[in-house]
Amino acid sequence: MDNKRDDLTWEEISCEHIIQNEWIDFRQSAYRFPDGTVYEPYYSYSRRDYAVIVATDTKGDYICVRQFRQGIRKVTTEFPAGGIERSDGKEYSRGGRSGMSEDALSAAKRELAEETGYESDEWKHLLTVPSNATIADNYAFIYMARNCRKVRDQSLDETEFLQVTTIPESALKELISCGEFPQSVHILAWFLANEATKK
Repeated sequence: MDNKRDDLTWEEISCEHIIQNEWIDFRQSAYRFPDGTVYEPYYSYSRRDYAVIVATDTKGDYICVRQFRQGIRKVTTEFPAGGIERSDGKEYSRGGRSGMSEDALSAAKRELAEETGYESDEWKHLLTVPSNATIADNYAFIYMARNCRKVRDQSLDETEFLQVTTIPESALKELISCGEFPQSVHILAWFLANEATKK
């Protein structure tokens, strides 16, 4: 590896907040590259951190949800997931974890219960990873929950329209391989959970 230039950091020299409200901070910036050249416009955004839960029931089937995702205009199958609550009323915090009013594990347990009605006593944190490091600064907190049991009905937000489904491992592998389980962080979560169960 060539270590002649160790500092690869871009310097933000201007920033315009195109949209900045309680939901999102969408920015247009100018950056100075390590070689001194300036590039603009570069678009980025801040959104809320969230938890993703690889949940399995007492039979070992995966507990998934189906819902419409407007970005790709399709109904997707994915793991339960949702935002970590904040005390400042915003949906984001630029460049840090400040303002979180609940810890990530509490958020994961709440989201699993709200979206699916399932609970678990067996939780494991697998990884915290940037959601989209190229243009966003929020993080996904990935958890595994085993031997989940149905204890109540769903308790969905007004914008949530979810169907709960349980999927055997072989069927989930097929969904992933044919592109019908399209959330990239959720696919990573599945691989991490598989590795964790082998240990």
